[in-house]
Amino acid sequence: MKRVILCPNPYRDKGLAAAKEADGILRSAGLETVYCLPFKPEGGEGQFGVTCRPLQQELRSSDLVVAFGGDGTILHLARAASMRGVPVLGVNLGSLGFMSDLEAGELALLKNLAGGRFRREKRMMLDVAVVREGRTVYTSGALNDAVVTKGAIARVVRLQVSAGEERLGVFAGDGVVVATPTGSTGYSLSAGGPIVEPTAQNFVISPICAHTVFAKSFVLSAAGTVAVSPVESRKQVYLSVDGGKAFALRYGDKVRICRSRYETELLRLTDRSIYEILRTKMTGGIGYEK
Repeated sequence: MKRVILCPNPYRDKGLAAAKEADGILRSAGLETVYCLPFKPEGGEGQFGVTCRPLQQELRSSDLVVAFGGDGTILHLARAASMRGVPVLGVNLGSLGFMSDLEAGELALLKNLAGGRFRREKRMMLDVAVVREGRTVYTSGALNDAVVTKGAIARVVRLQVSAGEERLGVFAGDGVVVATPTGSTGYSLSAGGPIVEPTAQNFVISPICAHTVFAKSFVLSAAGTVAVSPVESRKQVYLSVDGGKAFALRYGDKVRICRSRYETELLRLTDRSIYEILRTKMTGGIGYEK
């Protein structure tokens, strides 16, 4: 590690306090740093008293992105960082921060980057596309999930779901989540889906508020393609990727989801296992013996 991008969410890291503390620690360890904001905040970038540079430009010559915020900040950065092969280290300033490795009080561990005392985790990503009348009208990458769901009106929607040439069935309810193992602890979990080892290579398909007592989740190989299509013409249906802006689907559209050739690489400075994180962040220790 020689050059590190400090990428704070200005709404989580007030005044960039955590990023500035990390800056001092990294520079004292002999590392070069640069500030890049994941998005332009209200009031502009000059209010923070540091020089901020374009993220895409700095990714070309940097070895690491340190994201200060919550899981949403990491999701926002994941695609750009993965396309450049740059790993991401998360510092949790949000609520759960399930993908983040460090808490705000653990910034001193950043000095271990200079000595190479860290480990890497590669996480599967998704390529998501919407095909309409034979043309691709939308594309995006995802680290967590692709969600096809109903509009604001409380009506059941019907979605046909298939994996490769096999039809899984028509799911009736509020929608369907197609998640990666990383995303299995997000919306998919809230929809009743299973927790999957985050470094695994699987699709996790979970119906949302299914209108049947027999609805179950599917855990499938990531080798093929998952397709989701609205089967009714009168219902509003939307696609959202990693919690981003909704894309309105039409009757006849097909959402095609496959494993991406890109992977998000997360850096770890602590030795916390996935099971310890689950106990402390997802349950508060309730129901587990220490």
